[in-house]
Amino acid sequence: MQAQNQRPRDLGIKIGVLPVGQFNAITDVPGVTVGHTTLINGDHVRTGVTAILPHQGNIFQQKTPAAIYIGNGFGKLAGISQVQELGNLETPIILTNTLSVPMGIQATVRYTLAQSGNEDVRSVNAVVGETNDGYLNDIRGMHVSENDVVAAINNASNGKVAEGNVGAGTGTIAFGYKGGIGTSSRKLPESLGGYTVGVLVQTNFGGVLTIAGAPIGQDLEQYPFKSAIEKSDGSCMIVVLTDAPLDARQLERVAKRAMMGLARTGGIASNGSGDYVVAASTAESMRIPYNTKAKTDNGDVLRNDEMSPLFMATIEATEEAIINSLFAAEDMEGRDGHQIKALPKERVLSLLKQRGLLK
Repeated sequence: MQAQNQRPRDLGIKIGVLPVGQFNAITDVPGVTVGHTTLINGDHVRTGVTAILPHQGNIFQQKTPAAIYIGNGFGKLAGISQVQELGNLETPIILTNTLSVPMGIQATVRYTLAQSGNEDVRSVNAVVGETNDGYLNDIRGMHVSENDVVAAINNASNGKVAEGNVGAGTGTIAFGYKGGIGTSSRKLPESLGGYTVGVLVQTNFGGVLTIAGAPIGQDLEQYPFKSAIEKSDGSCMIVVLTDAPLDARQLERVAKRAMMGLARTGGIASNGSGDYVVAASTAESMRIPYNTKAKTDNGDVLRNDEMSPLFMATIEATEEAIINSLFAAEDMEGRDGHQIKALPKERVLSLLKQRGLLK
């Protein structure tokens, strides 16, 4: 069985029970687009930018309900306090490396100010997340430019999403193997609302890898307890988008469940890990106009009793997105000759087959 260039689900690895969307990607949520800028230069630059746009209009003028949940706060996520205070998102979500967060803010602000209709805007809350790719990338060189960030926004598209060593995942490491960008989705049946939940992750963390419930990390490396802890530091950015009509309070509830998906892969949100979840509703009925004479917001919000299917969808899609990032990633050599190998996919498939977890 050849694993090269195939996603886990294509190879018979089934994660969860809910059906996936057409592309099994965050772009299955209507209107959502994703763009990457990948920087691989010389023998020392291994980084990039990933942009996630919740809808195709002017996001500042038509804000989306949003929430941010902190799994572990060893990170530099920009824009968090205003999202927590006001419960909305007004820019694309930008992912990059730790020391490029300021550039991500500057570029996203300039992009927003330049949009038609924003001529009088004087304040922009850019949401920029990060993981530290400094083992493979010359992170101190701060090679991400304003143009790189804007390019990721401008080239964002729907349909299939590139995974692995692309964009913000170019130089990342997960579970001791090459990490990267991963994505997945779940489409609820009409009986459960018919909503779509899409997840995109930037994986750069550790623990004891678990795939479809199997202790693959132990099988591959025979991790002792101490070793697993020592190799667990890192970060994971998780973006959850859904077309379900949810407010900020409900989105925080959804965001919390994404951490359960991370845990199912063996991640432990270690002391040195920055694990953040950004969740937003793309439902048009929930949009929050910047300029309006209305005194109240409109839109029917999903009842709490109807939330559980969305929780399950978020957990499953997060788990699969993380595993997808590992299967898509390839070997990489970077700064100072550092090398990281990709997950040995054929060996993993053999182990899963032995456990009866492959079709």
